[in-house]
Amino acid sequence: MLEGKTVNLRVLEKEDLALFAEWVNNPDFYGEYDYLDQKTRTEIEKKFENSPPEKRKFIVQKKDGTRIGTIAMEQHSDYGGFLEIGFNIVPNERRKGYCSEAVKIMVDYLFLSRSMVRIQARTDTRNLSSQRVLEKAGFQKEGLIRKAAFIRGDWRDLFIYSILREEWKEPKILTKTV
Repeated sequence: MLEGKTVNLRVLEKEDLALFAEWVNNPDFYGEYDYLDQKTRTEIEKKFENSPPEKRKFIVQKKDGTRIGTIAMEQHSDYGGFLEIGFNIVPNERRKGYCSEAVKIMVDYLFLSRSMVRIQARTDTRNLSSQRVLEKAGFQKEGLIRKAAFIRGDWRDLFIYSILREEWKEPKILTKTV
């Protein structure tokens, strides 16, 4: 478990799949800026069973154990490799700082455990909350990707954000003994 001040991150386990299936099939969980992704519990279980370590999901949970969202990482090997993250928090727990802390924990974890020099994230250009989360974690906006995602019947522009190892410099939340 990766421990923060107000939230912890832990790898998504089989016992989380029922709740994860509820979240995936609830349009409010992803919000207006993300894909609608309806999947059966069987499809979710199959994907979980076949998911490689390069595509790992973590549960974001409050200190009392309440599961409030996910943060995922995916390693890409094109052009030397980089990691991409994505995150979602249940609507009633948004705007409380949990997601910002979860992203900082994930950045610390990835830079402490992997030799990658870059972590990136993409967000809808209208998603100001996600942009703030990334900026609080030290990410910089790199540019615009035009009509890069078909979301809810519309082609959307995305911003791409990244943080480089030399910009990160040292852990913000996790200790080097992780």
